[in-house]
Amino acid sequence: MNNNNNDQSLTQIETHGVEQIPDHERTAGPTDLFRMIFGGSNTFATAVLGSFPVLFGLSFQAGVWAIVLGVLLGSLILAPMGLFGPINGTNNAVSSGAHFGVHGRIVGSFLSLLTAIAFFSLSVWSSGDALIGGAKRLIGLPETDLTLGLAYGLFAILVLTVCIYGFRFLLWVNKIAVWSASLLFLLGIFAFAGPFDVNYVGTVNLGQPGFWAAFIGAALVAMSNPISFGAFLGDWSRYIPSDTSRQRIMAAVVLSQIATFIPFLFGLSTATIVAIKAPDYIAANNYVGGLLAVSPSWFFLPVCLIAVIGGMSTGTTSLYGTGLDMSSVFPRVLSRVKATLLIGVLSIAFIFIGRFAANLVQSVSTFAVLIITCTTPWMVIMIIGLLVRRGFYCPDDLQVFTRGEQGGRYWFNHGWNWRGLGAWIPSAAVGLCFVNLPGQFVGPLGELAGGIDISLPVTLGLASVVYLTLLSLFPEPREVFGPTDARSQVVAKSELRQAA
Repeated sequence: MNNNNNDQSLTQIETHGVEQIPDHERTAGPTDLFRMIFGGSNTFATAVLGSFPVLFGLSFQAGVWAIVLGVLLGSLILAPMGLFGPINGTNNAVSSGAHFGVHGRIVGSFLSLLTAIAFFSLSVWSSGDALIGGAKRLIGLPETDLTLGLAYGLFAILVLTVCIYGFRFLLWVNKIAVWSASLLFLLGIFAFAGPFDVNYVGTVNLGQPGFWAAFIGAALVAMSNPISFGAFLGDWSRYIPSDTSRQRIMAAVVLSQIATFIPFLFGLSTATIVAIKAPDYIAANNYVGGLLAVSPSWFFLPVCLIAVIGGMSTGTTSLYGTGLDMSSVFPRVLSRVKATLLIGVLSIAFIFIGRFAANLVQSVSTFAVLIITCTTPWMVIMIIGLLVRRGFYCPDDLQVFTRGEQGGRYWFNHGWNWRGLGAWIPSAAVGLCFVNLPGQFVGPLGELAGGIDISLPVTLGLASVVYLTLLSLFPEPREVFGPTDARSQVVAKSELRQAA
């Protein structure tokens, strides 16, 4: 990236909404995309996800394999979602109009809205609790509703300010977050090397009842982290030139997820120590409190810094994309800045109500899993559509809804493409039926696999089969294919035969 250009625009409020980014303003690259994704994951929220194998009763070794499996599978599904931004110069929700119709693309916008609010809330809660807990141990700051509320409010205002300024400021924050948070997590090696036991056995081992349910559940939790970025990658990759190597873009996405092994393994390793030295915290599913209880005193300051940096990076990446999406759904009423302010205020209210009035932390965790179950088939349809169209899109026709117009290649049936919607709706519905989160949410078919949550594999497979079947039985209009694509001629002949 051109650093001079970046410095000049750092303190200027971004004016772009979801309209196509002009070529001369696309100054980002795959490295910037890496920083944005990894920065948004390099937080306490991801460390909390890394503690789940221990919470499920797995050994340290089994937990490592579950995390590696989940992250790698999730990153392979996520990688192609980074291509839509450079190709179309807009976010992924608008790009989805090519496969769901220019009206049907609102499905992606609302999925990203719900996902962002859920993950933003979890990030602020975990970071705020860690900050106040660390300050209590470090300087004796009392842990009260007032101090927690001030911490949440501080994060919320800082995040909202960065998001209003836009992409350049967001990128600068994540440049800092990538290196500083990583160093602080690695510093934990020295803090916990003594009590850490690589041979921690857990309570459920291979060959015992419940092992595979726990293992697959832990892998799916890890997989949910990369999947949660699916709707947001276009928010950042739209600033990458369209002629950038697609292999480099996908490699940046995959490497950003591999880098999340740092916070994941930090969470897993420290959770085993908490399980041994402070098991009551594990029984209460309070990993952050347990971490503070077993940390050496000199590590309290790094814990506070991780909380601040992590809360900023995750919060900004979530809220920025949400404001961008909502401005695209109501383009005549909400600019990107106005939409960001509106969603930011609603998210802040949700955070305070959930923390102090309804105690919805566990409910929001469940909510996030259910949203991901619905988002995954949407991503699969987008990726299959990308392959079927061989990467051909008409960016101008994708903006029909934003301009308040009608027609274009992606108008289909009054702005809705029932092929994509017809594959997404049943896949998401069936996937929800197979969700199995004991004590939180169990779908009507959740026990069919012996207590194992197979919702993501089911929804992935069903979306693929149904969408490909619909495309085969009901070919799309020839206009959606490239002018040199032989299939456009095949579709044209098919249309002539039907007319005859």
